[in-house]
Amino acid sequence: MAIYSQHANRGKTQILATYRAPDGVRSVTVTSVENTALATPLVSALNRISAYATVPIAVRDERGERVARYPADHLAALVDQNARENLLKGAHSLWYEYVKLLLHQALIDLDAATSSVPAPVRAAVIAEIEAEAGALTSSSGDLDPEETEDTRLCELENPFVTFDSRRGSIFFGDPYCLKGERTRFDRLERGASGNRLERAVDDLRLLYDAHARCNNEEANLIIDRSLFIEHDPWDEPGRYYLNIFAPMPSDDDNTWRLQIGQWIPDDPQDEDGSATGEPLLDCDRATPPTASELIEVLDLSSGRGQQFADWAATPLGEALDGTTFLVTSRYHN
Repeated sequence: MAIYSQHANRGKTQILATYRAPDGVRSVTVTSVENTALATPLVSALNRISAYATVPIAVRDERGERVARYPADHLAALVDQNARENLLKGAHSLWYEYVKLLLHQALIDLDAATSSVPAPVRAAVIAEIEAEAGALTSSSGDLDPEETEDTRLCELENPFVTFDSRRGSIFFGDPYCLKGERTRFDRLERGASGNRLERAVDDLRLLYDAHARCNNEEANLIIDRSLFIEHDPWDEPGRYYLNIFAPMPSDDDNTWRLQIGQWIPDDPQDEDGSATGEPLLDCDRATPPTASELIEVLDLSSGRGQQFADWAATPLGEALDGTTFLVTSRYHN
């Protein structure tokens, strides 16, 4: 429920927290650091923590025929480092569990950002996170907290937060947070039983982990009508692409699928015009891959145009070079 910023002041860089209060928008100084190199990662992590902690409190769960609150379980991780592991557990909904994944990473990034600052600065940052957690805990209850001039207000459907777009956040401009876009997650899980939803959340965590740790900057985690990672290096020779699909949450099919395809120009005389994606081969497996196996594939495909061509020529029943994925079907011989 706060937006963090930095500005130069008397040879140092101040970090400010701005939030809604009963008498209007207020700004307070959180701490000061020596330079912008120290301030920038702090501000980025604080903004993401604020967004990921606040938004589930500020919006309502409208899946199905009911309207309910999202859990506030994630708030414990703001004040108790031992509670962070719980951010990687649970199966409330795809959207809420995804927010918890992003909050977990933001807290790790805050640890890294505070590792090279003096102890008083770390203490001030911890105190600020505790203030946010206390305000959000009050806002998540059924009773209205007693307000003072310093009370931080959390407005439903209009949380006072921002985000760092370079970090793949879920707010303002990213397709996965407020009501209109949150429905992507809800639609994907619609019709899933409790067990299937739990499996889908595990699959989401697996894909998120692989995507976050791989060295492929062109890979994208897609959560829409399917749950998958895509690598589509459009400008590479051959115009190949790679998709790694998790099972659909509402299906009984547990198949994971790695698919390699190729963009074929609709007009052979105009290679820069529109094109249609045609699958070349599938690597299906009934059990989930490990994060390491996915990272292996994504790292090999990064920046290696010839790698796609070599994989596309892999015979049926053989493994894609350098990976554990066996070709189970080919679309063209």
